[in-house]
Amino acid sequence: MKTTGNTILITGGGSGIGRELAQHFFELGNTVIVAGRRMETLVETIAGRDRMHAMILDVEDPKAISDFARRVTAEYPALNVLINNAGIMRREDLTRSRDLRDAEETVVTNLLGPIRLTNALIDHLRGQPNAAIVNVTSGLAFVPLSSTPTYNATKAAIHSYTVSLRQQLKDKVEVIELAPPAVRTELTPGQSAREEYMPLDAFIDEAMALFQKQPTPKEILVERVGFLRWAEREGRFDHAVETLSAH
Repeated sequence: MKTTGNTILITGGGSGIGRELAQHFFELGNTVIVAGRRMETLVETIAGRDRMHAMILDVEDPKAISDFARRVTAEYPALNVLINNAGIMRREDLTRSRDLRDAEETVVTNLLGPIRLTNALIDHLRGQPNAAIVNVTSGLAFVPLSSTPTYNATKAAIHSYTVSLRQQLKDKVEVIELAPPAVRTELTPGQSAREEYMPLDAFIDEAMALFQKQPTPKEILVERVGFLRWAEREGRFDHAVETLSAH
């Protein structure tokens, strides 16, 4: 992936990993568009930077995605990189009947959102030089955290979808997966203060160094996520599941 001179769209760019990716890619000499539901947080991300722009996008709304795709390609015709980062994470109790709203919203945001936005932009991206799609998954795509079952399932699905997308777009659009470990963000309440999680700045520094390798790895995996990514291959899967559940 070329890391400078791009026009990059990042969903969920108002906070956490999305915000840091946006600002770091900007510093490498890219034009960056951050998209999300709340303009006030997006404005904080761009903070007056001349090559950063903010646009409202509700990834739960199929029509909003279609309208957004038409608008963003009209206003930024050089758009050549899509980073599907927006996501939510909810705890769920599967031991009794419950309201499935959290599970359904998680599927729509984490799985259907990236699929729909990629579909809406793919014809444009295929016509661009140095085009790339980056799907942000999670270490939990490979070893589930039992308290967040639908989140894990959506990330596992996006991992699989990304493999198929990469194969179909071979030699047309580069497809990369970014799979973070547990990082200190506000993805869940209080997560940014959990000392056992990876500091956000350390994660971003390591991830950006991997993005700049040539050729860019098809999976951006910081060292800390290896415990999850390779658990099954190394015969540690059941132990890893129990370890996560214990925490």
